[in-house]
Amino acid sequence: MTVVSHYATDIPEGFEHHLRSSPLTAPWEPIYYKRTADAVILGVRLAEPHTNSRGLAHGGFLTALADNAMGLSCGAKRDSKTRLLTASLSIDFVSSARIGQWVAFETDVIKVGRTLCFAQCFVTADGMRCARANGTFSVMPERKE
Repeated sequence: MTVVSHYATDIPEGFEHHLRSSPLTAPWEPIYYKRTADAVILGVRLAEPHTNSRGLAHGGFLTALADNAMGLSCGAKRDSKTRLLTASLSIDFVSSARIGQWVAFETDVIKVGRTLCFAQCFVTADGMRCARANGTFSVMPERKE
């Protein structure tokens, strides 16, 4: 008998499956996104692969997706084609997230410059803040084919 979690279908309105996966994020699927005029919001329904040994959201998981959300948002503010690399990243954990909660990564792009982009991200679990991240991203030169 296969047991399907009801959480898999309980995704907030406006979110779609995020198709830009990487080897790091593949084990955390499904990851969802919602594009706004100002940002790319990522979201997940917290499950066991996202947690530490205490059953809480792992700090590395939250950090990686906050980094991803900020980088995607900075890229979208530029032209959606710009390649960015994380130059600096910090995060403060202010509370916990538990299995079953909807965890969202909402970015505020602070400044988009010629060589650097700055952003902050608030991570929420069912609408309550659980982390705050800040990132600086280096704009990479265009590839010459």
